[in-house]
Amino acid sequence: MFEEKNNLSCPSAQPDMEGAKVFGVIDGSVDEPRVAYLKENAVVDSTVFETLGDLHPTHVFRFSAKCEEHRCAHFNGLRCTLAQRIVEKLDPVVDVLPPCLVRRTCRWFAEMGSEACLRCPQVVTTIPKGDDKLNQTARIELSHSAGKLG
Repeated sequence: MFEEKNNLSCPSAQPDMEGAKVFGVIDGSVDEPRVAYLKENAVVDSTVFETLGDLHPTHVFRFSAKCEEHRCAHFNGLRCTLAQRIVEKLDPVVDVLPPCLVRRTCRWFAEMGSEACLRCPQVVTTIPKGDDKLNQTARIELSHSAGKLG
C-alpha cells in the first residue's frame, strides 16, 4: 500500500525540495483556503513561477516532495508532528477522501490515515501570519524543536 518508510513524501513541501511536484492549486480565500487537487501530474517549472509576479509558488500551489525527516523541524525522529497536530487541532473540512496524487507515498496518510486526508484541503504551506487555528497548528512548540535547531 505504501512505499518504504524512507520513501515517504511530505504533502506540505517547498518547491525547491528534492523531487518536488505540484499536486494541488490553492483556492478559496485567505481566511478559508482550500486545495483543489490535480487529477493528473502536471509539469510546473521555473517558467511558470516567473509568471506569478510577487507571489511565492506556495501561495498558488501545494507541493509534495521526499520527506526530509531529520532535516525538518516537524519530524521528531519517528513521525511527522505536524500531521499529528493537524489531526488533533483542525476540524475535518470534507466528508470523503479527496482525490490525491500523493496518497500512496504521503507520510501524513501513512502515519495518521484518512483523518489527515479529511483535514488536508485546508492546509497551505505558506500561511498568512495570524492567530487562527491553522497558524496555531503549524507552530512548533519550542520544547519540541529546541534540540533540533542549531
